[in-house]
Amino acid sequence: MQIFFILGIPILLATLTFLFKKQKARGLANAVGYFMVLLLSIALFKRILFLKSAISFFGFIYLDALSGFFILITSTVAFAVSLYSIGYIGKDMEEGKLPEGKARAYYLLFNLFCLSMFFVPSVNNLGLLWVGIEMTTLISAFLVGFYNTKESVEAAWKYIIICSVGIIFALLGTILFSYSFSMTGLAKSLNWSDIVPVAHILDKNILKIAFIFILVGYGTKAGLAPMHTWLPDAHSQAIAPISALLSGVLLKTSIYAILRFGIIVIKGVGFSYFGNLMILLGLISLVIASGFILVQKDLKRLLAYSSIEHVGIISIGFGLGAPLATVGALLHIFYHAVTKSLMFFGAGNIVSNYKQHNMHSIKGVIKSMPFTGFMMLMGVFALCGFPPFAIFISEILIIISAFSIGSYLVAGSLLILLSVIFGAFINHFGKMLFGRLPKGRQVMGEPLSGKLGFLFLFILVCISGVAFTIFKKDLLWIAQKLLQV
Repeated sequence: MQIFFILGIPILLATLTFLFKKQKARGLANAVGYFMVLLLSIALFKRILFLKSAISFFGFIYLDALSGFFILITSTVAFAVSLYSIGYIGKDMEEGKLPEGKARAYYLLFNLFCLSMFFVPSVNNLGLLWVGIEMTTLISAFLVGFYNTKESVEAAWKYIIICSVGIIFALLGTILFSYSFSMTGLAKSLNWSDIVPVAHILDKNILKIAFIFILVGYGTKAGLAPMHTWLPDAHSQAIAPISALLSGVLLKTSIYAILRFGIIVIKGVGFSYFGNLMILLGLISLVIASGFILVQKDLKRLLAYSSIEHVGIISIGFGLGAPLATVGALLHIFYHAVTKSLMFFGAGNIVSNYKQHNMHSIKGVIKSMPFTGFMMLMGVFALCGFPPFAIFISEILIIISAFSIGSYLVAGSLLILLSVIFGAFINHFGKMLFGRLPKGRQVMGEPLSGKLGFLFLFILVCISGVAFTIFKKDLLWIAQKLLQV
């Protein structure tokens, strides 16, 4: 029953948006609500893990370990964002950037956006999965263009147009999967639970073509290159808390969709077809991201290209197919979600205080904003996979796996590209954090709610890495169970 509360609380909070007159009350209600959602998500995930079969309601809701995992990720980031939003939106209102009505609209859209991302991993029907991902696009587009500046509106339109073209390809792929299933003579259905058991008798040629459409369609939304072009603009122009949700969660919902269809393809066609396509797009994403990261000047666009890099790493992990690589890819999904959200919180604070995105003009952050500066410094090392932070664990699992199965080109490419990106990040952030403080700039105060959001994510980043070394057998068992059918 937890899933109905998880879906119902965002609806309730969206309704309460119109009842609360004060911004702080809305923010606190949101934080309490998403803390409850997080607890429910943990309970749901724990319950699913120890069941032998998935949880199903009316053939509409279908929850297995993979669903529970993505719901848990969404609730984790949503809670952190709800904390961070209290101070961030409050400051924008104090500075006159957001009128009361606009702040109210933010919380309405925020809750609807979270609802759509909870909906995606909850549904059984692959057609409704497509509807859910399209919902995430339409709702989040308003949050990308939230400030109504020329750049943000342009980014929102670019986001809608490119992702809508991508989602059309995903729809065509879904139709082809349905057609392949109907050819078996069984009852016509788009339910994933009905298709998977008979995947081995589906037409292989149709499945191959259908999966290409799926990979291009949902890969566009996931930020896989070369379909990534909407992502840097949308992430850089969205309101900071939403940038965290876009990178931390939204990209992962499309990866979830690719995995759902990928499991059918693996059972029907064999792993090599799925794996080769995932590795190819993953390497292309890493190459393109590393090039743009090297020459980037805009802080939030830098983090956006980093998201493309990490989606590429996840894709390679799943493409390698070895147990360690799959475990690494699943862990990387969670680790990246919490780490990148922390980084976007920091970027939001820096841009808000310095009034610009250009990294060459941002200096002395650790002196003017000590708390944010320290969190960003730790976040840079965590995001680049520096031990003992969590991302180091997932990346090393993928690289070791690549070597162990003889994919030396993939492993070597990963090592070289990750080294280049690490150097670029240290260079960019070193100048921003430790540069000379501009004249007249004083130490800035930071709201408590924002600090709590930072600390929640930072604790997860630190604990996740340490926890793996202590509970690695349990975590490996959990990760392997996520893709069992």
